[in-house]
Amino acid sequence: MYTLSSTHFVRGSQGRPARRAQFAFAFVLAFGLWPAAGAQTCGSLSNDDFGPYDYRTAEPKLLREVEGYHFTTKVETLRGGESTYIGGDLDYTLRAFPNHTRALLAMVRLAEKEKRDQPQGSRYSVDCWFDRAVRYAPDDGQVRMVHAFHLARKGQSQQAVKELEQARALIGEDANVHYNLGLAYFDLKDFDKSLYHAQHAYRLGFALPGLKNKLAQAGRWREGPVSDRPETPPVR
Repeated sequence: MYTLSSTHFVRGSQGRPARRAQFAFAFVLAFGLWPAAGAQTCGSLSNDDFGPYDYRTAEPKLLREVEGYHFTTKVETLRGGESTYIGGDLDYTLRAFPNHTRALLAMVRLAEKEKRDQPQGSRYSVDCWFDRAVRYAPDDGQVRMVHAFHLARKGQSQQAVKELEQARALIGEDANVHYNLGLAYFDLKDFDKSLYHAQHAYRLGFALPGLKNKLAQAGRWREGPVSDRPETPPVR
């Protein structure tokens, strides 16, 4: 199982408190290829209604103006829409804040619930929302993390690993990134890299034993100091 901890979806700068998602979840890894869409397919980032603004650094007042009407707890938990369909409220939120990680997660879960790539009320597919988020904030490692989750759910292995490697490059030493990379490489049967990332994840305090147990059952787990990083081709 893959985990994506709620504590990794944060916002804030210059001393502002970080916003943290109010959930945690796990996903089974099955991976593939995310086609680049771009502005021609997924629309311009300009938004006549509101924004766009960077979710990480937006003023609390701007967030309240959108989240108070379109990204309530009811919308985020997919219990119902506020101003329209759930997909419409998420659409509005993501046009205002293209890298709103919690709204991206909610859009992924809505598409799965509705069993369609483009949820009802959303003007774009889930793939397009990630295309827009990456175009708007290519340096946002949290977006890369959520994108990797989405790719994993779609069975897109190599591309998900690339997104996690990008997340690591942007976020730095992070237990959640290492853990998920360890799981990804385990499923790809690259056990040396899996062990490397597992050891780092646990050294950084990751609590779930799932990856360690998988490696142990495969006869690949070793205690002791963190191993040297295996050779990895550059991420493109």
